Amino acid sequence: MAPGKGQMTVLLPPKASVPVPKRTHGPAGPPSPKMTPQGPGSKKRSRKHQRFMERRALLERRGLLRPHRRVGTQGPPGGLSSVTTRGSKVSRPGLSVSPSASPDGTMGRCSGTSTGNSITAIQPCLPRSKKYVAMDCEMVGTGPRGRQSELARCSIVSYDGDVIYDKYVLPLLPIVDFRTRWSGITKRHMESAIPFRAAQEEILKILKDKIVVGHAIHNDFQALKYFHPKERTRDTSRIPLLNQRAGLPPGANASLKSLARHLLQKKIQVGCTGHSSVEDAQTAMELYRLVEVPWEAELALSQPPRPPSPTDPVTDSHQYMDDQYWPQDLMVGTP
Repeated sequence: MAPGKGQMTVLLPPKASVPVPKRTHGPAGPPSPKMTPQGPGSKKRSRKHQRFMERRALLERRGLLRPHRRVGTQGPPGGLSSVTTRGSKVSRPGLSVSPSASPDGTMGRCSGTSTGNSITAIQPCLPRSKKYVAMDCEMVGTGPRGRQSELARCSIVSYDGDVIYDKYVLPLLPIVDFRTRWSGITKRHMESAIPFRAAQEEILKILKDKIVVGHAIHNDFQALKYFHPKERTRDTSRIPLLNQRAGLPPGANASLKSLARHLLQKKIQVGCTGHSSVEDAQTAMELYRLVEVPWEAELALSQPPRPPSPTDPVTDSHQYMDDQYWPQDLMVGTP
């Protein structure tokens, strides 16, 4: 209807049109790296950094490197886990675990802060018990006048003292002296003994990749004709911490029997029937566990750190991304 006299006509401005983005085929994804705007303080990635990222992606695809966690991705539910005394994992929100402090990679340190219950001090994470065994061997005399020592019994126990292996072994040479007063070995035991080579093969399979505890254990390794890595050997006869606790001089070569009496209030190697290699192995493990945490920390400080491995997920492998560390077959196709 046309406006009458005395009425004012109000002209409204046209509505501003909002551009609607065109829909593309398929789900919407993140913007292309070329279209991502850079912040005011950011710099263009260098050529070397681009090669670094490409080679890291190549290692991840081949399964040689754990996939890098991007910022904003969710970690495992409940935060990182820490290792308890039995090796089982419990969840602690906000707890960060640093790389292992010991040379064998079994003694770690836990640190960090968590919401609610704050963790301020660095606490040692006890090693996993499956990595530790204790061993003791009994020897008999062979050769001229029985002066040569050969293996006649070997016992191996777990971290908790459970028997893993206990067998009598037939020496390579004829037995001249059974040394029953100390070894407890008699002719009757040799009737069920297995040959030395068979026993050696079984024992070395158990000791492989293990940390072996024992008292004057170099004698046991010598009877086995075997050399165990020094960094994976824990000899309770050569640790001043035990002597200190027992009230003995630090350099004293205390016997297993003496340490057990002073520190464990335990009587072993009594009577005239000889020693029990199972009992001696269990006693050595008990002594080790008394000083486990300070001993492992001392060893970690006394030995030089190992160089990080490019396939080790807990170490920083950035320096291995340089051209000098790369095999030629992996460099094929990289710019």
